[in-house]
Amino acid sequence: MYIERTLSKVIREATESFPVVLITGPRQTGKTTIFEQNIEPSRTYVTLDDPQIRTLAVNDPHLFLQTYRPPLFIDEIQYAPSLFPYIKMEVDKTRQKGLFWLTGSQQFNLMKDVSESLAGRVAILELQGLSQAEKNGQNALPFLPDTLAPDNRPTYNLYSLYETIWRGSFPELHANLNLNRTLFYSSYFKTYIERDIRQLMQVSDEHRFLTFVKTAAARTGQLLNYNDMAKDVDVSANTIKSWISVLETTGLIFLLQPYHNNIANRTLKTPKLYFFDTGLCAYLCGWETAKTLASGAMNGAILETYIVSEIVKSHRHNGLSVNIWFYRDRDKKEIDLLIERNGVLYPVEIKRSASPKTDDVKHFNALTRMGLQTGKGSLICLYDKLLPLNDQVTIVPVGYL
Repeated sequence: MYIERTLSKVIREATESFPVVLITGPRQTGKTTIFEQNIEPSRTYVTLDDPQIRTLAVNDPHLFLQTYRPPLFIDEIQYAPSLFPYIKMEVDKTRQKGLFWLTGSQQFNLMKDVSESLAGRVAILELQGLSQAEKNGQNALPFLPDTLAPDNRPTYNLYSLYETIWRGSFPELHANLNLNRTLFYSSYFKTYIERDIRQLMQVSDEHRFLTFVKTAAARTGQLLNYNDMAKDVDVSANTIKSWISVLETTGLIFLLQPYHNNIANRTLKTPKLYFFDTGLCAYLCGWETAKTLASGAMNGAILETYIVSEIVKSHRHNGLSVNIWFYRDRDKKEIDLLIERNGVLYPVEIKRSASPKTDDVKHFNALTRMGLQTGKGSLICLYDKLLPLNDQVTIVPVGYL
């Protein structure tokens, strides 16, 4: 069962505007499938997962592009970076749009080669796992508090929400509901270690790296403290920094930076760590059921992770960069998210509650006191209706993400 992806529309638009379209993102998020669903009969598909085809692409890229003529879809392009200069020459020779579709895991060398060889010629899109809106067949618009309107969005109670969080967002888990979730994540992570990690870096002790990833998962939604993680994993802080960069580059995590400018000079400078897929995060932390996750020590952090991830995906799957931060100052005033659009800051608070209160958003006024331009705020929670909390803040049920 194919679930329609928001990025499909962006792919079609990018194909009409750019010679090359590249989709990056973690493994098994549907990069190949989304291109296959939009492919034209005239476009040739070739995957570099095939050892013989990969050997040709690596050793004789000129012959490869004589053998496989554009319009061409090359899957797993990161295996043959030597193709990029030849793709550039083909693009510059014909000046046609939509010549090449490429997929690749988000890796250091891949993005470096793309930026050096195809600058100005490539649209780079990112595909993460299924968004909540995609799962529910809803119109997945970029989340912004002042664009929300009441409609027939699904209502989540505590346990249906944590079932969604626990299961995660990988398309295969939703296309096949009988698939063993634990076996899926176990196999996924084994493949991730054996393919992506070994490609990117030399890890002499895979057991210690696994401990590191589990340590990172247990800290989702928290301030990133390299020294504390280094003590838990028994490696240096520099090693933790290097490994965090790998998780970020391969699309498993993202770092949410604190808001800071010349006015807000009393804010903290430390980023927060979030996993993109809450199912993988819950698996790594050993939560065996959605019920135990909902009542366990991580229930607040994993909910915050889910909501922040959904907001980020709602923008990236629409082909948009998203400017978001969190706010925390030395007086311990906190705002979970600030979304910036056209110079306006939209504050967002996240609560694991079905009884929203005005006091929940009391720190929003810190932005006003600093003279920052703010838009409508939102309080995302388990309440079941989209309603005004006051004239500046809207109560947003989780189902509206």
